Amino acid sequence: MSLTYSQYMLRTAIHSGAGTRALVPDLFKGLEAKRVVLFSDRGLEQAGIVEKIKEIFELTPHGTGPELAGVYLDIHQDAGSNDVNAALKFAREVSADGLLAVGGGSVMDTVKGVKYALHHGITDIKEAIPGGLLYLSWPEATYMPIPHISIPTTAGTGSEVSPIAVIYNEEIKMKTNIIHPFINADMAILDPELTTGLPAKITAFTGFDALTHAIEALASPTATALTDAYALQSIRLIESHLPIAVKDGENLHARMEMLQASMMGITAFSFALNAIPVHNFAHAYGALFRIPHGLANAVFLPVVMASLPDLYLPKIKELAEALHLETTGKEKQSLLTEVISKIQDMQQDIGLPANFKDYSIPPEALDATVAAVKMDPAALNYPLPPELIKAVGERVIHAQKVSV
Repeated sequence: MSLTYSQYMLRTAIHSGAGTRALVPDLFKGLEAKRVVLFSDRGLEQAGIVEKIKEIFELTPHGTGPELAGVYLDIHQDAGSNDVNAALKFAREVSADGLLAVGGGSVMDTVKGVKYALHHGITDIKEAIPGGLLYLSWPEATYMPIPHISIPTTAGTGSEVSPIAVIYNEEIKMKTNIIHPFINADMAILDPELTTGLPAKITAFTGFDALTHAIEALASPTATALTDAYALQSIRLIESHLPIAVKDGENLHARMEMLQASMMGITAFSFALNAIPVHNFAHAYGALFRIPHGLANAVFLPVVMASLPDLYLPKIKELAEALHLETTGKEKQSLLTEVISKIQDMQQDIGLPANFKDYSIPPEALDATVAAVKMDPAALNYPLPPELIKAVGERVIHAQKVSV
């Protein structure tokens, strides 16, 4: 195969704007679904988001659209195989033929796992990912004809459009991955009204998850002009709108721009996927210490950039410009220092921690992190030496100063 080959398969139709959630029954009707299950979580139930979606189905005249066959809400943060298997069992019990995911990355990834398992006739999602990674591409991967719509309630993972499902394996304490070009939703609804109630802290770290996607996509050795375009615009939008969304959660414009940025960030990340050391650390620490994924990415991003300068220097000028830094006449090393400083300033400005001191990780746990980082599927293309893994761990656990 040609060395110039790349695959860019953004197949999800995207409907954006305030109130677009009202389209859901008609969209499912067009996809020929008759019995839809709404998947979400207890937090979104308490926030009234689940009720808002249920009302749309209830207001649809009987016989003119699909039936809401059930509501499943027992999906947890950083969802694991147990969540997927229980949700799968429910979907089968109510004879679901359409899947609606309303929530953050955990809900959307769980529903991707349900879709994969339904299509392949399995009852335990762990069967699909025995080694921690299932990576299928077209034409080996085939279309899964199960109507599937995702509505993100956070602007971070971009899971509504990504061909990746991250599912925690409780038995081996690893975040496992299914990468499949047809596992993402057929359609995504980006409705900023469903994100205005998101707490400032979660807005902040999910926003940094999106920023990490975009920066790792830009730095990837397999990046293309297509992925760079999405990555750079995502970074520009996040730099401009994340602080506003954190400080004024009701600002619909900022919320809308963050949803777009999140979608573009994960798209760039998914199709430039190669060297992702920040995610490598975040997955490992999330699995070991149950640190929320976005928060882990936020803490690791500047530390990893300082520790692996050669990965980020080739496109540092473009990255600096996207972060609205002046680049004229500056050397690459100087720009990297300024970029890291800018990211740290953004962290502080929106109330994110620079380390994991709140998690009380004991020093002796460092040895376990080395194995976890090296075993994570993200290490496959870009393995990290044990000395560097330990050095990064020292910085994030013991709050050592970041320097390039």
